[in-house]
Amino acid sequence: MIRCALISGLMILAPHGATALSLEFPGRASAVAEKSAPNDSYFLPTEPFVDGPIAGVMAEGAVRQETWKLNGGSLTTLQILAPLRAQLLAEGYEPLFECESQVCGGFDFRYQIDVMPEPDMHVNLGDYRYLAARKGANDYVGLIVSRSANAGFVQLTRIGAVSETASFTTSTKAPPPTTAIAQAGPVGEQLETAGHATLGDLIFDSGSSQLGVREYSSLANLASYLNARPDRQVVLVGHTDAEGPLDRNIVLSRKRADAVMDRLASTYGVSPSQMSADGVGFLAPRASNLTIEGRTQNRRVEVILRSTQ
Repeated sequence: MIRCALISGLMILAPHGATALSLEFPGRASAVAEKSAPNDSYFLPTEPFVDGPIAGVMAEGAVRQETWKLNGGSLTTLQILAPLRAQLLAEGYEPLFECESQVCGGFDFRYQIDVMPEPDMHVNLGDYRYLAARKGANDYVGLIVSRSANAGFVQLTRIGAVSETASFTTSTKAPPPTTAIAQAGPVGEQLETAGHATLGDLIFDSGSSQLGVREYSSLANLASYLNARPDRQVVLVGHTDAEGPLDRNIVLSRKRADAVMDRLASTYGVSPSQMSADGVGFLAPRASNLTIEGRTQNRRVEVILRSTQ
């Protein structure tokens, strides 16, 4: 799978500076536009729009925004956001708020945020995702991800100390040579060709993160793939049905992903260094939550292939 590395020169807050933040896109991306201000403020919502003003953080300091366009429209907004979110968490950022277009509040929520204008940034009001995160006291990141029929779009806004030097650069890596997948089952094949797969035979009861003790072919396939390819890394992403509040479901979905990661390590011998876990609650349903069948489908764990280049 083709990857793009984003290297941010906006240094993480530290007394004498720190290493640059490095993120990777799940596809080939090109920088579109950027703007910066050495001393400004930027509003990051921390709750959805319901009726009237919404709560949020007015972050102050050096503000820098940059947008990227991802080739092709095959990736969903979740497939674009999830690996970026996982990398931010790995860098020590803590999520303040995350939502999907209609849950966010659609049009009204989007226009609470400073978004770079078309064509620098495209936001589909029916298909976008938002994430705000913080590291330490004054290091904030805001992500907006959207897509059209032909491309994906990402806007990253970073707000830090006035004394920081803000600059972003991007570099695109060529795709690795095609190689045979030793001992890889169907899940491994999907990861190599599509970059993601659903572990479809896992069963979770509503409100539960317990994984039964029986054998699951999807886990055996995934373990075979990862054990045969120690250079591969994946993110396990948990999902829930829409019963209950979002914050509780995000915690539950993460526990489901953790349960799968633990099973892969303890039963199948997969190295923990090849896996990470995350959860998005009910923000990415596969089916309607109005039926029992749909809610059952939505209680799932998906696996996304990460780049190690």
